[in-house]
Amino acid sequence: MMTSDATASLKRVITLPLLVFFILGDVLGAGVYALAGAIADRAGGAIWAPLALALFFALLTAASYAELVSKYPRAGGAAVFARRAFGSPLLAFLVGFAMLAAGITSAAGLALAFAGEYLRVFIDWPSAVLAPLFLVLMAMLNARGIKESLSANLVMTLIELSGLVLVIIAVAVLSGQGQAEPARLLDFGDQGPATAILGGALLAFYSYVGFETSANLAEEIKDVRRTYPRALFAALLVAGLVYLAVGAGAALVMPVQALIDAKTPLMDIVHNAELGLPHGVFAIIALVAVANGAMLTMIMASRLTWGMARDGMLPRMLGQVLPNRGTPGYAIAATTLLAIVLTFTGSLEVLAETVVLLLLFVFLSTNVAVLVLKKDKVDAEHFSVHPVVPVLGILSCLLVLGQQPFENWLRAGALLGLGAVLHWLAGKGFGRTVSEGDAGQ
Repeated sequence: MMTSDATASLKRVITLPLLVFFILGDVLGAGVYALAGAIADRAGGAIWAPLALALFFALLTAASYAELVSKYPRAGGAAVFARRAFGSPLLAFLVGFAMLAAGITSAAGLALAFAGEYLRVFIDWPSAVLAPLFLVLMAMLNARGIKESLSANLVMTLIELSGLVLVIIAVAVLSGQGQAEPARLLDFGDQGPATAILGGALLAFYSYVGFETSANLAEEIKDVRRTYPRALFAALLVAGLVYLAVGAGAALVMPVQALIDAKTPLMDIVHNAELGLPHGVFAIIALVAVANGAMLTMIMASRLTWGMARDGMLPRMLGQVLPNRGTPGYAIAATTLLAIVLTFTGSLEVLAETVVLLLLFVFLSTNVAVLVLKKDKVDAEHFSVHPVVPVLGILSCLLVLGQQPFENWLRAGALLGLGAVLHWLAGKGFGRTVSEGDAGQ
């Protein structure tokens, strides 16, 4: 039996170190392990340039999240901020739904990445079987509890960081053997630098998204007003430095076309350096990295669903929690089912671009919301950002939106249209539980 959302609350068990590793674990992952070649295809050997630009854009919007989460520490994230700032239930729902759709789409993409080339080192089963099975296993861990999930994340994040450190070491070894070619770092391919960097930034931005998921843990963080901003910026800066080192290193020791054509470029670099690792070790590390990102993304999606249901924007049943675990069981089941369906709708690269497009709408809303809510004073100290930062955040979102292909706009528009229909249904009583609907019978 579930506990009613009216009386239940989430447990505050997340400390500063756990939150740093949550964000770091969510940001690091398929963005670098599975998409390095795709970024090189757009930016040539200058992979570091779109990665650096995407980091700058991410930090701008992260500053808005830091102010709003520390000012209004409540689960629901961007949807809560939109409703408070704009007073529109429909807009708040669409922002929350875009966030939710992006999270579930990202988890589906990560499931495909898990079932891809790295796993084929060990078994060559169809992705149509492995991806859904993987998502079910992630749901089971999520349902056990946030503390258990984040403890697993701590270990998994250390493992994925070790893999990226191995790449950096391998680059150093290959450079010492005379295989480095610094000129590649300024090779923008057949396009001009601006076009190459902006085109690469569209995918590189996917490498950093994930930080926004932490806003949905606001009611599970200890001393959230102090802890959240510190953890957010620390995790993003560490991830950015690691990405820049790995991206530049890969281009330094690997010909650009080979980097583009390679199915597992980072693993190839480690193997070429002959570090003495047993066969398959790096593949295992990459699989852990992708699994970690998927687990944390599904944690976000279930918490966001729980928060929206509690506020009446989704069926109230989804706002109930497991009595012994304090986790949103129905929300976990619903988001997992949707992610499984999405694994059959596109490739990792296509799903990654769709995630970015959906999140850019969310980021635009959040950056505008922080400006609108500057005049709203609260009786608590919180992080505050200078107004010019969210303004730059808005401009950065518009710039990246301009790089999206038309088909992604159609896909995102269809998802947001679905959100509008669900909001209308909720207004007609779709958001009631069975017991509420039968109360007068």
